[in-house]
Amino acid sequence: MRAGVTRSHTVRYFAMVAAGATLWGCWALFFRPAGLAGPQNAFLVLLAMSLPAPFLFRRDALRDRRATLAMLVVALADAANTALFFAAMERGPVSIAVLTHYLAPLLLALLAPWVLGEERSTRALIGGPVTLVGLALLIGRPDGDFSGLTALLGAGSACFYAIIVLAAKQAARAYSPMAVTSLHAPISAGVLLLCFGDRVLPPTVDGGTLLVLVGGIVCGLIGNILFHTGLRHVPTAATAALTYLEPLTASLVGWAFFSETLTPVALGGGLLVLVAGAWVAAERRATLQAVPLRAAAR
Repeated sequence: MRAGVTRSHTVRYFAMVAAGATLWGCWALFFRPAGLAGPQNAFLVLLAMSLPAPFLFRRDALRDRRATLAMLVVALADAANTALFFAAMERGPVSIAVLTHYLAPLLLALLAPWVLGEERSTRALIGGPVTLVGLALLIGRPDGDFSGLTALLGAGSACFYAIIVLAAKQAARAYSPMAVTSLHAPISAGVLLLCFGDRVLPPTVDGGTLLVLVGGIVCGLIGNILFHTGLRHVPTAATAALTYLEPLTASLVGWAFFSETLTPVALGGGLLVLVAGAWVAAERRATLQAVPLRAAAR
């Protein structure tokens, strides 16, 4: 019975990570109708994620200096991640921005054994490049232009996103998943305000602004709470594979709601993303059952 319960809990945590990544893939439902610029979207999302912050601060959590420092790293890395990614999206092509941003899961598979002491995942090292090929088939356009600057910005955002995931694992030593999600957001928003000035502020508080705020609650706050809850119990390599559900969901949203085409090649690429991700996530090893960081820290 105990093994069954453990397996059930493991599946639940994997499902939380997958659900969080899937919600991230729904950003277009809120961003496209709103018509705001990238920095404005990022700033409003961070404001929405900050809403629970006043109710989550606990002074005793500050005693864990390592976790608190990790939280600060999450905040700074998230500001850089959003700034670089939205800059890549604005400069385009979008396919290049997304593909280079999703170098992050491969970086996580490579870095987790060194930073977190997790066992190296052979499947993740194989599945990462395979998934990138599938992603290229899914969102790539043969006639699309290539932009070196866009690729550089997207790759930069991937590096900071990998830092976010690694630091969030450490912050979970003392902070709850909701606290990790919300407490860093005001700092990230402040950094964006310092970097972009009034460019992050929407021109008026209208329907578009409110729509992005709702998206920040649904995709940002709820999505990140689900992701960080599962992240505490799921190995980083498996987490990295599951994050590919975001671009897969984004492609399906574009097809279903914005009349974007999905060719047979793109569908094949999407299937490859799913199969490779499931293959990595299903890996069974002695250390695959991740120990909650709060307990491991003692």
